[in-house]
Amino acid sequence: MTKIVLLDRATLGPSVNINKPSFEHQWSEYDRTQAEQVIERAKDADIIVTNKVPVRSDSIRQLPNLKLIVVAATGYDCIDMESCRAKDILVSNVRNYARTTVPEHVLALIFALRRSLVGYRQDVIDGEWERAKQFCFFNHPIKDLAGSTLGIIGRGSLGIALGQLAEALGMRVIYSARKGATQVPEGYVSFNEFLEQSDVISLHCPLTEQTRNLLSFPEFERMSRHPLLINAGRGGLVHESDLVKALDAGMISGIGFDCLTSEPISDDHPFHQIIERPNVILTPHVAWASEEAMQILWDQVISHISNYHKGEPSNLLN
Repeated sequence: MTKIVLLDRATLGPSVNINKPSFEHQWSEYDRTQAEQVIERAKDADIIVTNKVPVRSDSIRQLPNLKLIVVAATGYDCIDMESCRAKDILVSNVRNYARTTVPEHVLALIFALRRSLVGYRQDVIDGEWERAKQFCFFNHPIKDLAGSTLGIIGRGSLGIALGQLAEALGMRVIYSARKGATQVPEGYVSFNEFLEQSDVISLHCPLTEQTRNLLSFPEFERMSRHPLLINAGRGGLVHESDLVKALDAGMISGIGFDCLTSEPISDDHPFHQIIERPNVILTPHVAWASEEAMQILWDQVISHISNYHKGEPSNLLN
């Protein structure tokens, strides 16, 4: 009988219907799994489902029955792909489930920061309105989105969907060519032009060795329009200590981050220096997590398991 193990059920919200495959199987699930628990919990598994629990080479070597890993996310950097290839273990991921939820979350961050909603809300709580002694006051900048330029790094389904929403609001949308590219494809601008022209920058590219610390202090120095910086892509795309320095220097006008290099945020993370500022919004990696999107994600996970059982594996990464 096929044994299936779900390693981190708690990474999917309580609204998600965790339906199971229709074929005969043995199902085990755990709310949370530490890396050192993977071997014990999946020792007889034919199929592992993981969202963020890492499945590394030492675990893979000690899981003799493992044939398929389904990643309940699009990013798969938690899986040792080379070890999977060496042992003929298939890996599938889920795709295109977040094309509504992530762009909407990003747009919410942009709206909140561009209109200083966080700062004004706190001012009202703190009694600033009463002290102003008039119907309005101007403690924080307010800027329209219409007529401004949104720069997007990553032209996949999420980047395109965000661009469509932004254009509907009257924003000019540009997409960045690869950093260091000698030729700029049609429909893109060079990386340096992108940095110089954007009023808002949003990141929607994968984390690879080429994109790690894609934006650091030299890039911030080129941002002549002092943009907002939004990251709902991956932690690690931005050098976070350099970003704090850039924010202090006024190179960046505000940040909205849903992804950090350490999740949850570590005690020594540099963002603790800025977390309470009105032009800083941090959310706990939930841009993807609308109730609708999570159910689509899970249904896709089950479809991959069912397709594999039928001999028709889907969304293979190897």
